[in-house]
Amino acid sequence: MLSLTRRRAALALAASLAACGRSGGADAPPPGSLAWAVAGPWRIEPERDQWRNPLQTLLFWGLEGDMTVLEVLPGRGWYTSILAPYVAANGGRLIAAGFDPRSPSLAQRETLAAWESRFTRDRELYGEIQRTVVRPGAPLAPANSVDLAILANSVHTLMAEGIAEYVFRGVAAALKPGGAFGVEQHRAASTGLQDPVAGTGYVQEAYVKALAQEAGLDFVAASDLNANPRDTRDHPFGVWTLPPTLRTSPLGRPDDPNFNTSPFENIGESDRMTLKFRKASGAAVAAPSDEPELRR
Repeated sequence: MLSLTRRRAALALAASLAACGRSGGADAPPPGSLAWAVAGPWRIEPERDQWRNPLQTLLFWGLEGDMTVLEVLPGRGWYTSILAPYVAANGGRLIAAGFDPRSPSLAQRETLAAWESRFTRDRELYGEIQRTVVRPGAPLAPANSVDLAILANSVHTLMAEGIAEYVFRGVAAALKPGGAFGVEQHRAASTGLQDPVAGTGYVQEAYVKALAQEAGLDFVAASDLNANPRDTRDHPFGVWTLPPTLRTSPLGRPDDPNFNTSPFENIGESDRMTLKFRKASGAAVAAPSDEPELRR
């Protein structure tokens, strides 16, 4: 792991980069640093950084360059485009647990194909990313091998598939004792009952904490880095009414050219929880052996 001095240097670098951005400074971050990976021209949609704050979020979760990192459901690779160059440049390892290529969902297969097209061709930049599948019966990573696992804006996907508990247990099994689990997720209001399939895309913070606790993970800290108090969570097409999706009609129906997206653009991206959990040192968490039926 990186020394305390190098951790402090990373935090200082983050602060100096923020200052450079405010003052218009043009100094490039040192190659191989996390700030370098965040600032790279290979990034996917860096304009979203104002809402997702990747540098600060990854530092909060405790990312270091020489770690073994597990990214669960990377989607098209918004975070992969930061993680892969960073760990590749620092002797770390990235494991991407993606959608099942045999999924009956066309959207999932297309998302997986887009990820593969981007991240399997330039090994000099992205390194050799180890591939696993989010599928009952398949381990996310070898047991006790991962320093940091990340699940970004996909808890609702796991809930819709009926495998959230299974995947959280799989993360716990993959983590080394003392390893951390960082979660970012669209945050539902804390009142009322949680929809078990998270149809709006929003999930209660207490529900995510309960999933982690039941998997044998300890809660460490929460951050409001990615909070958005303007998000009322009351949108006609769920969280996808907001940027970056700006959905104008129910899923599966044609776009509505008369739907006014301006109020939702003014809100910005969703209000998000940013949580950190840890596997207790010396904890033994068995890999999940049951295979829940998937919801399609």
